[in-house]
Amino acid sequence: MRIGIVNDVRAACEALRRVVDSLPDHEVAWTAADGVEAIAMAKRDRPDLILMDLIMPHLDGVQATRQIMASVPCAILVVTATVSGNISLVYDAMGFGALDAVDTPMLGPAGEVSGAGALVEKIGMIAKLVGATESRRPPRPAPAAGPTRLVVVGASTGGPKAVSDLLQPLPRDWNVAVVVVQHVDVAFAQGLAKWLGDRCGRPVRVAEHGQQPVGGDVLVAGTNDHLVLSKARTLEYRAEPRDVFFRPSVDVFFESVGEHWPHTGIALLLTGMGKDGARGLLKLRSRGWHTIAQDEASSVVWSMPKAGIDLGGATEVLSVDQMAKALVARLAG
Repeated sequence: MRIGIVNDVRAACEALRRVVDSLPDHEVAWTAADGVEAIAMAKRDRPDLILMDLIMPHLDGVQATRQIMASVPCAILVVTATVSGNISLVYDAMGFGALDAVDTPMLGPAGEVSGAGALVEKIGMIAKLVGATESRRPPRPAPAAGPTRLVVVGASTGGPKAVSDLLQPLPRDWNVAVVVVQHVDVAFAQGLAKWLGDRCGRPVRVAEHGQQPVGGDVLVAGTNDHLVLSKARTLEYRAEPRDVFFRPSVDVFFESVGEHWPHTGIALLLTGMGKDGARGLLKLRSRGWHTIAQDEASSVVWSMPKAGIDLGGATEVLSVDQMAKALVARLAG
């Protein structure tokens, strides 16, 4: 089953993700931090099962369950810190269509997950239910807009301003997914996303583990692990390879995109120190992607783009203020 996770507590999300990842034939479809985001994600990509928290900002799990069951019905399992302590809300959620409820597993200091047995058992029971009723479900319609078009961006020193200058002129209704890997510590990732969003006038979010890029997204890598694209075409954070100095690595991300994204897109390598991204840029070009390196004059440090150019990875070299126009022209229509 493809499973959506809704929880505003990062540790709880990670515990639930680890439980799902440990189960054969199950995968995380996406994660959401509150009920509003859960409704949007379910409408965009309906999973087989949603693990729904109850107490969240903006919109709680009861109302999120009500709205999801009214618009894009799917199996919902309430997963809350204490079922007994929230029993009234549990019953409310079940009244709107949730199937069952279970306590949230705990993530320990060493990364171990405790208290997952009941959750695993209930997921197994729901999997049987979903399998028994799957044949009666109408097929999901194919997206009318066609496959998601993807732009990937790598940057380091001087990157935040360069990324901002790249994003700001793009059309507000541009239906293209943009994923940015910027060398920045996890402590600053959320702040970077907000800063970019404020400057560009468009939503910019930290990429969530298990999230699938869709048109209109602007996502920024948000941990000290590497951001990668999985075989299921979802974004994931992985510690390996551990011997790569830059974390998150542009090379690791670009190479995973080259392996697993089913269509060609556009890759940009912006200002930065070192050579990270050069090898990945070359791989994407060899797979038919259009690749752009930032020119020396507009770069704060011209090491990363130059390395990509020297390796033969760049289809063209542009100043950062030329890039938005080039992207729109190439992806028009």
